[in-house]
Order: sequence, then C-alpha cells, then structure tokens
Amino acid sequence: MFLQSYLMRGAGAVIHSHGMETCMATMLNPGAKEFRISHMEMIKGIKGHGYTDELVIPIIENTPYEYELTDSLAEAIAAYPKATAVLVRNHGIYVWGDSWINAKTQAECYHYLLDAAIKMYQLGIDWTTPEHGPINSAKRLRSVASPGVPNGCHTAKSSKHCVVLDIEGTTTPISFVTDVMFPYARDNVRKHLTSTYDSEETKEDIKLLRIQVEEDLKIGVVGAAPVAPDDAGKEEVISSLVANVEAMIKADRKITSLKQLQGHIWRTGFERKELQGVVFEDVPEALKNWQSQGMKVYIYSSGSREAQRLLFGHTSYGDLRQFLCGFFDTTTGNKREARSYFEISQSLGVDNPSQILFITDVLQEAVAAKSAGFEVIISIRPGNAPLPANHGFRTISSFSEI
Repeated sequence: MFLQSYLMRGAGAVIHSHGMETCMATMLNPGAKEFRISHMEMIKGIKGHGYTDELVIPIIENTPYEYELTDSLAEAIAAYPKATAVLVRNHGIYVWGDSWINAKTQAECYHYLLDAAIKMYQLGIDWTTPEHGPINSAKRLRSVASPGVPNGCHTAKSSKHCVVLDIEGTTTPISFVTDVMFPYARDNVRKHLTSTYDSEETKEDIKLLRIQVEEDLKIGVVGAAPVAPDDAGKEEVISSLVANVEAMIKADRKITSLKQLQGHIWRTGFERKELQGVVFEDVPEALKNWQSQGMKVYIYSSGSREAQRLLFGHTSYGDLRQFLCGFFDTTTGNKREARSYFEISQSLGVDNPSQILFITDVLQEAVAAKSAGFEVIISIRPGNAPLPANHGFRTISSFSEI
C-alpha cells in the first residue's frame, strides 16, 4: 500500500495513522466519497493549497484485511492528482510527502483539520463552506440519512451544485489583463528576478522556465532563445530569461512556467498597492447570491492559482475570496481539453458533471467543458472576441441573467 504513493506520486515518505479523528471524520457522512473543508488556516500546511482553497481528501471503504485496500487506494490516488492523503472509512489515513518532514507536517495539519471538522459539526457549524455558518437541519439529516450525498452539498431543489468561472472576459474585462496585468509583469520581470534571484521560489521559477525553453527550442517556437548557463553569471542568466519571458507574454502563452512567474511578480504589485483587481459590477452580487443559495463557486483560469487569489483578494469591492471555494489553473490541464474538466468534476465530487455550470468567453473552452458533461454558458462582455454563428451555446452579458 505504501508503495502506491512511492510509485504513483514520487513520495519520499508515507505516514499511516489510526488517529481517532481520522475515523470519526469519515462517519460524519456515511456515504461520502470525499472529505471537504475550506477556509481554515492549517490548509496552508497541505502541499499545493492556500487558506482560501477547498481541501478535498478522497475516502475509500475499509476491508477486513489491510492488503485488500491496495487497489482502491491506487484508484483514489489516480483519481485525485492534487491529493496528498487518502482516508479509509472507520480505519485511518495515509499521508505522503516529498520527505519525512513534509509527510509529518502534512499529517499534523490533516489531523488538526479533521478534528476541527468534528468539533464544528458538534457545534452546528458548517466546515465545508467559506463562511462557516450554521448547519441547517436538512443538511444534518442528509449527513445521516442520505449516503449518496457527499458532505451534504447537494440540495433537492436545485440541479446545479457548483459554478466554475473563467476570469478573463467572464468576471474581469480582457482589457484589464492585457492592458494592466501583462504589461506590469513584462515591465517588472527583470527587477523581480534580480531582487529575488537567490530565493528558493525564484530558483524554482527559473528551473521551470529552463525546461519550457528547452522544449520550445526543440519544436522551433518563435521567440525562444537559449537560456545562459548558471556559470555565465547572474546578469547573463537574467537577460536571457527576460528575452524569453517577453516573447511568451507577447504570444499570450498559456503555460505553467510563465503563469507561475507572473503570479509572483503580480503578488509584489498587489502588496505594494500598485495593482488592484477589477471585476464587472454584477460579479460581487452574483457571488453573494450563489453562496446564499448553497452553491459552491470555483475559478478555473490559465493564470496561476496565486494570481487568481491576488486578483479576487484585492478588488475595489473588497476581498471576494470569501465567496470562492477553490481555484484551478493549468496544472489541472489545458483549458481547451475535455480531460481537464473531467479532472475538475472528480475534484468537486459531484454525482454527475452536469451538476457543474461553467461560464467562459472562449468557444473552444465551452466545447471542451460540454464534452466533459458540464452545463455551459458563454459570457458576452465588452472587448470579447466575436462568436461564430450557430455556435449552439446559451449566452449572457451579465451574471444577473443566470
């Protein structure tokens, strides 16, 4: 069983615990296939997650003999690529990490969060929603009486349980991204790399850029140029990186290496109040309404998750992250491929992909999401690209129309 984590996730260490909270948390909803919790500080201790992200832990059923769990554990690891743990109902938890230190740190965070969920349930507090309001009586009953409903997220009155939003051209004007965000990143890339060159974060950014440029050179991508080796000196390396990044930005490349670096540059801009997130005026009210109706809202954008959180955390309407349950970026997959939307539906834990409404301004994304079974609406906003005739999708110009 431990070997599954080593082989499938490249783990450096695995911890298995029979902690009481790991058992009891799987009993809160006897039929749930996932445990979910959002907006808790200790979520930041789980690899790849931030405070405003929704943490999802797959749950598999226990068996009389532990070795019989191997196949279901492997299936859960494969189905949840972002997970670093699997719960076994009425049994315990498996946690893995890059090292024993990382595995232990995450195990402590998981135990804390599971214990917190149990105590919140006892107090009638909803641990699954960003605002952590009171659990309504219907939800309490579903936790016991409806084994097919994960975490009581589904309501009988509505056929839609999750909303997934694109950003550019959907929640935010394209002009803000093209005329403000991109130029800011382009104009500050050299300054950022120079001032943070020796940090672990920037070393990782440079590593990803080197890998991307090598791939681009192999296939002849326009604008790609060799990155100077480390022994050429800091200035030479930075200059060669800047040339490649500028070409990537000009071509509007949707690649993780660029988006991650841009996110780090934008973080500085937001912290210094040189940038402020912009959303259409109907967006805040729609987010509030969806939350009040029990809908969970997520973002799926080609921009990094950090960049997404920065944008929604620093708007003229205040911090809108309180209305969002999680963020997806290109690490999930290309936005124009159906597989990416399948991965999202697996992460959100709906019974059927049709329970997810996806809103985007890009026809190819709409087609991919529809192929994965999502319901899709195309956003028509000022500055968006025109759509071909007879595209077959419902369109809106404001979230108030939904």
